Amino acid sequence: MSCCGGSVAPAAVLGEKKYKSVTDGKYPEPTEFLPITDEDVKDIKPRPNIQNTEVDENGNFVRQQNLFTVPFGDEEGLNEVAAGKYRLIWAKGCNWSNRASIVRELLGLDESISINLVNMSSADIGYGWEFVYDENHRDPVLGTRFLAEHYAKSIPGFDGRATVPALIDVTTGKVANNDYHKLTNYFEVDFRKFHKEGAPDLYPEELREEIDKLNEWLFHNINNGVYKIQFAVSYKAYQNAYDNFYAAMDILEDRLSHSRFLFGDYVTDSDVRLYVTLARLDSAYAQNMGPTKHRLVDYPNLWGYARDLWQIPAFQNNTYFVDFSAHFQSDKNGGARREFLSYTERFVRKINFDELWGSAHGRQWLSSDPANKFIIEK
Repeated sequence: MSCCGGSVAPAAVLGEKKYKSVTDGKYPEPTEFLPITDEDVKDIKPRPNIQNTEVDENGNFVRQQNLFTVPFGDEEGLNEVAAGKYRLIWAKGCNWSNRASIVRELLGLDESISINLVNMSSADIGYGWEFVYDENHRDPVLGTRFLAEHYAKSIPGFDGRATVPALIDVTTGKVANNDYHKLTNYFEVDFRKFHKEGAPDLYPEELREEIDKLNEWLFHNINNGVYKIQFAVSYKAYQNAYDNFYAAMDILEDRLSHSRFLFGDYVTDSDVRLYVTLARLDSAYAQNMGPTKHRLVDYPNLWGYARDLWQIPAFQNNTYFVDFSAHFQSDKNGGARREFLSYTERFVRKINFDELWGSAHGRQWLSSDPANKFIIEK
């Protein structure tokens, strides 16, 4: 058993040189601290603490349900499928929203669905996700400072957690959909007429039933599995979640021993969902998961598979290792007045993630079509 503090492969540490996000320049750094005024928060309430509101009587983490789940389509009562109508709000540290940003880019929906980033507010997590990358901390299209404003506009008096991804209707300012279970599927199916030429078919019709089943399994055992460990408040709940997660990792390691991707030779929606958790495992989640049974780099097949995916531009362009590693630091004061700092606090900006994740993986030889990672839409 290795301590979670040593979760990043030591070979990736390179002297004193500091590395920022692998995609420097795509988004600016957060702007300077901006005081919160009464006017800024007049319509919203402070963000509730997860461990006060989303833990059951046995100490198990029970995630807040998605509130905006209306599908897309042409029928009355459904969200309209239209170019330019929606803005995807996501956060670098959030795996649920990261998969929507990856799929949006893979499919070429850049011109049809606009996008912006949020991060935690200037007052730590006082009011939740904030447009900290924009001038005056206000989204230039929506004009708002906090994502919670759009939740309150949709549900007056809203007092839950405003979560990402959130697809905002720019014409009303309301949340059209925040259903991370289905949002990528809507992009893949309902927004197909806006896909770029040669877009990958991430949700092939003949595999949809199997993909849906695996996605459900991935949610409970992997994607949400790491959070069940991190947010458990009883030791029994923690141990059950811990054992279940690593058992699931063993199943996936075996599955990927004879298959390049989860469903064979080509990337599907399920691979995006698994990737976003794997990308955060060693340098982010492990900080709060307790003694690490195995690091990602200790699973030969999963580690090679994760690198194979990262080397696809849309995955790489939406993966911010430094940012989400720092986001999960338990100490929000930058280590002030503490002698013992976590591994991440000391070394994350000295790690060459490009070199580590860009190394050869050999996964292509598991495929009957090694030169291609995607089925192209017909």
